[in-house]
Amino acid sequence: MRPQEAVERVLELSRADDCIVIADESSTANLRWAGNTLTTNGVTRSNRLTVIALRGKGDRVAAGVVSRTAVGADDLEDLVRAAEADAAGNEPAEDAAPLLGDPVPGAGAWDDPPAETGIGVYEGFAPALGAAFEEAEAGGRKLYGFANHVLTSTFLGSSAGLRLRHDQPTGLLELNAKGAGGSTWAGVGTRDFTDVDVPGLAAGLARRLEWGERRVELPAGRYETILPPSAVADLMIYLYWSAGAQDAHDGRTVFSAPGGGTRVGERLTEVPLTLSSDPRAPGLEASPFVIAHASGRETSVFDNGLGLAATEWISGGTLNALIQTRRSAERTELSLTPAIDNLTMTGPDASASLDDMVARTERGLLLTCLWYIREVDPQRLLLTGLTRDGVYLVEGGEVVGAVNNFRFNESPVDLLGRVTEAGATVPTLPREWSDYFTRAAMPALRVADYNMSTVSQAS
Repeated sequence: MRPQEAVERVLELSRADDCIVIADESSTANLRWAGNTLTTNGVTRSNRLTVIALRGKGDRVAAGVVSRTAVGADDLEDLVRAAEADAAGNEPAEDAAPLLGDPVPGAGAWDDPPAETGIGVYEGFAPALGAAFEEAEAGGRKLYGFANHVLTSTFLGSSAGLRLRHDQPTGLLELNAKGAGGSTWAGVGTRDFTDVDVPGLAAGLARRLEWGERRVELPAGRYETILPPSAVADLMIYLYWSAGAQDAHDGRTVFSAPGGGTRVGERLTEVPLTLSSDPRAPGLEASPFVIAHASGRETSVFDNGLGLAATEWISGGTLNALIQTRRSAERTELSLTPAIDNLTMTGPDASASLDDMVARTERGLLLTCLWYIREVDPQRLLLTGLTRDGVYLVEGGEVVGAVNNFRFNESPVDLLGRVTEAGATVPTLPREWSDYFTRAAMPALRVADYNMSTVSQAS
């Protein structure tokens, strides 16, 4: 049945005091290649139905949540009863709040069929990729990688009269080149692949392989380091994920104030950097309302349908907001600023390219990307991870060769205090978190004394 019909039927079947239903319809198209040859391609479709049953317990409310895939018309009643049984067995929810029923500007047309993607999304991209294969083969290089495009239509309905719909395209490209200069990587997020510059990405990879033909061994230590936009995205996304207001207020995170409360209002960096999210940001558009399949420390099923607005998490270098639910905003007495599914950083220089920043470097390191990032200490937000696919030595404003990989230990919050330069903001793909977060635009950052804690044998 149509997802809209499934939502309405669940609401009819519900015996709970209140009910929220989320129907997700997704289609995926992908391409994969290796050694300058396309290897596989395919299209898949999937669906998921989530039922959130709310049951009054005295003057409080308990929530039961059950989510299943491939649900047919005959399965709906069993799904509803399972959610109601879950609610009956649960304790009252700490995040309980009145359900929302107002329309949200920018929501899609409820009655339209679910949007779909297909191989046709690669109509302009595929020929450019084929040309890149030919050029790489002629230059003695091999290209590997994949492209993936997902289009998800989400239908959100409730017993309070809420009927909202959002179509979310999510595309990504990861391109890896191998040759005499080792291995290097480039990636980009996209809504529809019409904005992907394959020749530019391939040329950048070829250039880095040329740099890698000269090898230099360096010891562990602290180095002035230029982080490209992808690496900045990986670090800032982890910072964002760790910016829950409730946990900060409870003294659990790097954003907790020493004497209690949060660090909102504290200056984190002398460089006037702004870290923000906006559901209507051009090229990074995300849902303009909350879609919560489950409750957590930073999300609440009771907030489903809450409208989202542009939010500056860090404003001109000062911590300005933390991720809130309606209930946590009441507890912390801070502004209601729910999570938004994109992230942008801007600095004072909107024109400086990565090449410009390299040209201004007397001696330092230029990274390609980070991977295997793990948290070491939540109170400091200390992270560890590895460099990957090319670390380059810059001397006298020029790249003079590739160096060995390192393990790093850094806190993205402490790191902000050591930023000395930020370049132009460009769309980018986080290498480590691309499975979860693709809508990002970041500048390159110059960081003093970046801590390369040990030499890594990874290659």
